[in-house]
Amino acid sequence: MKSPVLVEESVPRTSAAPSVPERQPASFVLSLVAAQGLVSLALFTPVVVSLSLRVSQIAPHDKTSALSTVLAVGALLALIGNPLFGALSDRTSSRFGRRRPWLVGGMVVGTVGLLVAGAAGNVAVLTLGWAITQLGLNATLAALSATVPDRVPEQQRGRVSGAVGMMTYVAMVVGSFLAQALTSHPVLLFGVPGVFGLVGVALLARALRGERPADRASLPPFRIGAFVRSFWVSPRTHPDFAWNFVGRFLIFAGMATVTSYEFYFVPDRLGKHDSAAAGTLGVATLLMTVGAVIGSLGIGAYSDRIGRRKPFVFLGASIAVVGLALIAAAHSTSAFYLAMALFGLGLGAYLAVDTALTVGVLPNPTDAAKDLGVLNIANALPQSLIPVIAPVFLAIGSAAHTDYTALYAFGAVAALLGATAIRFVRSVA
Repeated sequence: MKSPVLVEESVPRTSAAPSVPERQPASFVLSLVAAQGLVSLALFTPVVVSLSLRVSQIAPHDKTSALSTVLAVGALLALIGNPLFGALSDRTSSRFGRRRPWLVGGMVVGTVGLLVAGAAGNVAVLTLGWAITQLGLNATLAALSATVPDRVPEQQRGRVSGAVGMMTYVAMVVGSFLAQALTSHPVLLFGVPGVFGLVGVALLARALRGERPADRASLPPFRIGAFVRSFWVSPRTHPDFAWNFVGRFLIFAGMATVTSYEFYFVPDRLGKHDSAAAGTLGVATLLMTVGAVIGSLGIGAYSDRIGRRKPFVFLGASIAVVGLALIAAAHSTSAFYLAMALFGLGLGAYLAVDTALTVGVLPNPTDAAKDLGVLNIANALPQSLIPVIAPVFLAIGSAAHTDYTALYAFGAVAALLGATAIRFVRSVA
């Protein structure tokens, strides 16, 4: 694959964002949704199951601390990689277009990282593999997320965003059952989701044939200092972008308390072990996904119909808060199932409409991938911070019992504050 070209012209930027068609055909939308689902399968199968399982096999006596290290390092690289690769994507003048080189190249690198993680025999190599995975997949995700503002018109964004957001949860369910089938084969446990991800990006890359590269004549000079400074988006100049960033950060902090530790919550709190734990987690993830599908598709379509975003973002986040509070209080399998279903319903509704809202508050459509990458720091940073601070909450209470109540209560409070922050966005109804 030809390397992306980062042009260095001295002509000031004058180009507008790429023209968006009046409506995208179903075939393109299906390619976009499939790519999101299969890339999410590669990313979230390790997050939800594979990493926790592998850590418990490699370091059974120090599993929570070891998992925190692996997740924190990976999330830190995601934090850096997403906006960086997004900005480079905006400037790419390859004959293959702006997005496709990063879409495909990132997935190839991510799959290599997954294979390294699967072959790891100690925490250090597992951490290295997951770090490579995060860098590669975040290059792919940066290009993938920019496809929505690049190609999807405003009147379709709620529906498309809902379908795209839904695939994250579908991937979690499929990944959970896939992981159960591959538990005894670590390389396949990590590698098979990566292969599915490659299929997904191939489908979208095919749909993006004919994509225009960045216009050399419209790009400013490439200078390191200016490039680094471009990642700063002034809250004073762009307050709606800043409030959306704060809201996302807090809501994803609440989400990270669940995704990072649910694998250990089931045996430690509910007393389920081995196959029973895997089955309980699989059912819980399925219920969360059903809720997310209902929230994503129903709310996304209705948001398009009435042309409003903010009330549904707030509603979805508030339902997720209730789900988190119920997880904190759950001491039975049925209570856990109910809580996860509500949590999924809320997050599905939130993510469906927040993606459409996000496009409406981007400072510059020409830099869509870079600005979305900056905003995605709000998604990635909690994945790095929560594993670091979670042991403080988990240690509250008696030495004999891990205190998940405190951890999930913290997540609920964070998500509630995030829902409140969304109300301060002014430029989107």
